[in-house]
Amino acid sequence: MFAEIFSFAYQFADVFAFLILSAAGLAIVFGMMGVINMAHGEFIMCGAYVTVALVHAGLPLPLAQLCATAVAGAIGVVLEWSLVRKLYKRPLDSLLATWGLSLIVTQGMLILVGSSSAGIGTPAGSFTVGAYTFSIYRMVLFACAIAVLGVVYLIFMRTRFGVHARATMQNAGIAQATGVRVGRVYATSFGIGTALAGFCGAMYAPTMTLIPTMGAGFIVESFVTVVVGGANVLLGTAPAGILLATVRTALNSWGGQIVGQIGMLVAVILVIRILPAGLSGVMARRTR
Repeated sequence: MFAEIFSFAYQFADVFAFLILSAAGLAIVFGMMGVINMAHGEFIMCGAYVTVALVHAGLPLPLAQLCATAVAGAIGVVLEWSLVRKLYKRPLDSLLATWGLSLIVTQGMLILVGSSSAGIGTPAGSFTVGAYTFSIYRMVLFACAIAVLGVVYLIFMRTRFGVHARATMQNAGIAQATGVRVGRVYATSFGIGTALAGFCGAMYAPTMTLIPTMGAGFIVESFVTVVVGGANVLLGTAPAGILLATVRTALNSWGGQIVGQIGMLVAVILVIRILPAGLSGVMARRTR
């Protein structure tokens, strides 16, 4: 009995980590900044490819993952300065521009590296509970998801930069009038969002086959998690991850992966229909 309960909790932790790590960067770029970043999956792919390349070059895995996160963040800052900065308050234009960028990057990677690349294997080994065997690395991913939530909350809710960022997202004109350098705030916030996407790819690189289209496997879950979380993504992303992970894990156990995926998307539709403001909207009403 204990083994079955632990197996369910382990699967929940695995799905929760996937949802949170894939959605954390988008929660900033889309949820806070209003940029519909259709290239989010390509930043995840970038983190994965850079990690694997650096490991093959002889770098230890943790250091390679940190470097990949930094590379994705730096590319994000350049992209914000060169393209995205002109598209604030124009969500449909940002969608088209980043979607075009996504297609260019995906096809470019197919030409440069081919349809697949050599992986690095999952580290850290495994452990056994009853008749079940579990990967230790999956527990590391869960711990990283919790850490990412904490770090994002601290940055945007407990620092001077966070105050400036939230003020800029709400009203850039007034924030600039009070002395906030909104251009730098936008670039830094976008860079943090893309760095988190790169971190997601870096963390999942040892667990997946590297292909240029791998970002598509993350994009749906990241968007639905942010949308279900609602307007206040700093408070809504974690409850959204818990809700969707619970639904998907339960249905996975009952009917398999496909049933779990479909059931999660049905749950998203119901939440949006019943709670248009998302889970954070409910939390905000209860605190008034």
